[in-house]
Amino acid sequence: MLYRIERDLLGEMEVPKDVYYGIHTVRAIKNFPVSHFKIPEELIIALAQVKEACARANLRTGLLDKRIGDAIIMAAQEIQQGALHDQFPVDPFQGGAGTSTNMNMNEVIANRAIEFLGGTKGDYSIVHPIEHVNLSQSTNDVYPTSVKIAAIKLVIRLSETLAKLQGALQEKESAFAGILKLGRTEMQDAVPLTLGQEFGAYAEAIARDRWRLYKVEERLRQVNLGGTAVGTGLNAKREYISAAIEELQNITGLGIARAENMVDATQNADVFVEVSGLIKASSVNLFKIAGDLRLLSSGPLGGLGEIVLPKRQEGSSIMPNKVNPVITEMVTQISLQVFGFDYVITMAASLGQLELNAFMPVIAFNIINALKLMINASEIFKNHCIEGIMPDKERCSRWLEESLCLVTALAPYIGHEKAGELARKAQMEKKTIKEVAMELNLFTEEELNIIFSPQEVTRPGIPGEKKLKKKDR
Repeated sequence: MLYRIERDLLGEMEVPKDVYYGIHTVRAIKNFPVSHFKIPEELIIALAQVKEACARANLRTGLLDKRIGDAIIMAAQEIQQGALHDQFPVDPFQGGAGTSTNMNMNEVIANRAIEFLGGTKGDYSIVHPIEHVNLSQSTNDVYPTSVKIAAIKLVIRLSETLAKLQGALQEKESAFAGILKLGRTEMQDAVPLTLGQEFGAYAEAIARDRWRLYKVEERLRQVNLGGTAVGTGLNAKREYISAAIEELQNITGLGIARAENMVDATQNADVFVEVSGLIKASSVNLFKIAGDLRLLSSGPLGGLGEIVLPKRQEGSSIMPNKVNPVITEMVTQISLQVFGFDYVITMAASLGQLELNAFMPVIAFNIINALKLMINASEIFKNHCIEGIMPDKERCSRWLEESLCLVTALAPYIGHEKAGELARKAQMEKKTIKEVAMELNLFTEEELNIIFSPQEVTRPGIPGEKKLKKKDR
């Protein structure tokens, strides 16, 4: 392999001749060979957008030569379009508050710009990574700004994905509206409801998640671009700061705004904790729904079996005919992972000290990947599970009939104590509530049909009250 020699504060190093990164990136590769994960491409694109905005602002304010500025912009745009992403080999778990990632970007843009201007990679007399690409900037303002841009785009996507999941659940709510089934509290028989009501509750939970995430996106729009090292804006002209924010708005199409207190926006990362908390809340609902669907579909013969999940793959290498609820199991695992991401983000944000949070890279990695996992899991959940769920009406009716839950509907007529006696008698004699109530001449079959009808037992009020005369207790 051929090399070129580059120099920095610490001395000289060999850099592979054909790569677009330089000595700062090579040092980072050697310092942090820890996870072998990649910097998320969403962050790479967002950082390239910030670099373009800064270059345009420097051009507007006369700080950058037009020929150099145009070349920097062209290089940054190529990266935004997906080019050169293999030139970002730095591990996401890095010291320096994101400096290695920022320098990686500076070097790639500089060397690509050098090529545009007819030079050879590494000839920083043409375009310099710091003097030109990083002009008027610090890692401490461009990196957090890039994380926020990447997060905003993903939050919007997650909100849209959850809206589609909500729609699929609402379709099931409508389709299952007439299927009466046994309700359960604390894993014990409770009172009746419809299968549609269960799915309607799931849809409502997802609707809350969608709305909360839609609103929290606004919290990420306040950026500290132009604040440079600690938020004071040292070495960044006032007109540059305004221009950089305006250019970033145009490039991203987002309502980016300069933070009112740039020092605060530089040293504090609580906004990421806020956003992460809502991502976690959404994953809690996915976790609960997935768990319910596994339980409701359990069996199919030895469990509840009230719904049938789509068959996605053979479930066992030894048990013939076994099919497992693999999509719900995947969703559960993704939710658990998001819980972990949230904990890391919380701890990292709390560890910021004085004017900077050195742990922004782990915040970036976790919040971006939490959003990506939730987007993918929600879409798969909708497409491969929710949309294909079918009810087992016979099973729903069977568990309802065999349970004692319907006695609750009789309590307003015969009293709580007498209703309890009726239930115990039915249990001992292995009969239904309806059978025992008729044997004891407490109700006629016609009266019980009215009281136990789906319309009566699944809405507010005393079942059958308007159609029947209240019996003496």
